[in-house]
Amino acid sequence: MALLFSSKTDDADLWRDALADELPDLDFRVWTPGGEGGADGGDPADIEYALVWAPKKGALRKFPNLKAIFSLGAGVDHLMVGRDLPEGVPVVRLVDPGLIRGMREYVIYWVLHHHRHFGEYERLVAEKRWRQLPQADTRKRRVGIMGLGILGADAAAKLRGLEIDVAGWSRTSKDLDGVTGFHGAHGLGPFLERTEILVCLLPLTPQTEAIINADTLARLPRGAVVINAARGGHVVDEDLLKALDDGHLAAAILDVFHTEPLPDDHPFWDHPKVTVTPHVASLTVPATAAEAVAENIRRIRAGQPPEPIVDPKAGY
Repeated sequence: MALLFSSKTDDADLWRDALADELPDLDFRVWTPGGEGGADGGDPADIEYALVWAPKKGALRKFPNLKAIFSLGAGVDHLMVGRDLPEGVPVVRLVDPGLIRGMREYVIYWVLHHHRHFGEYERLVAEKRWRQLPQADTRKRRVGIMGLGILGADAAAKLRGLEIDVAGWSRTSKDLDGVTGFHGAHGLGPFLERTEILVCLLPLTPQTEAIINADTLARLPRGAVVINAARGGHVVDEDLLKALDDGHLAAAILDVFHTEPLPDDHPFWDHPKVTVTPHVASLTVPATAAEAVAENIRRIRAGQPPEPIVDPKAGY
């Protein structure tokens, strides 16, 4: 039994050690991105599991005994879009406590940053100006989270713990304690109209691509803030920049982009209302993520299906 690991950015040695602690008998093989399988991964017939990020199109079809494909990150668009995966092999999402904690921290940090006017205080301090700004009532701060999966639901719950007025929008109806729910196309407009700080944690699918555009941004109240920690494909860059330049938006926090690394000449770098972070909202932590991968391998060994399995029709 062998597991094939392939990623341009993740540390193979950390994953090897973490999985060895969980499954000492697991044959861990590193597959060079772009490799053809035989030379880098050994005999293709040995491979039963693939732990990968953005494999080459059709590359995973080379392994006849593949039982599961594990995503190396929370999102699965890198696996579902144009990868020509082997039919009948489940794609398993990564549910990692470390990822959940990381996203929770990122969202809370930036929501509070804008709620408490810390960006404005930074500018005042730089000008050596002593000025106290009015402090908003936390209970009246309206945050809206797009995407109520594991990450979104956790962030919503933690913000509610701070007594923030939280709403969520999702493809289908979700019932979360203390969170005002909106769903579907009919619910998007009302959701946006009540949202002062918009947090995007949606999966990237054909239905959610370019969802942050001129029309949706116009539905936000004037002075709103956009935080995107999902995928760059959710945002129409030109529309976001125009909303910032027109003064409709107060700020944007962007962790993900259409092209990564963000090109040197992209206007986001120098825009005074944009904060760029280099896709670090939540990074996979092998020490904790390996537990989830190992548990699913144990389930497969025991004749049980891994979980959670991606729905190919929904794309997540």
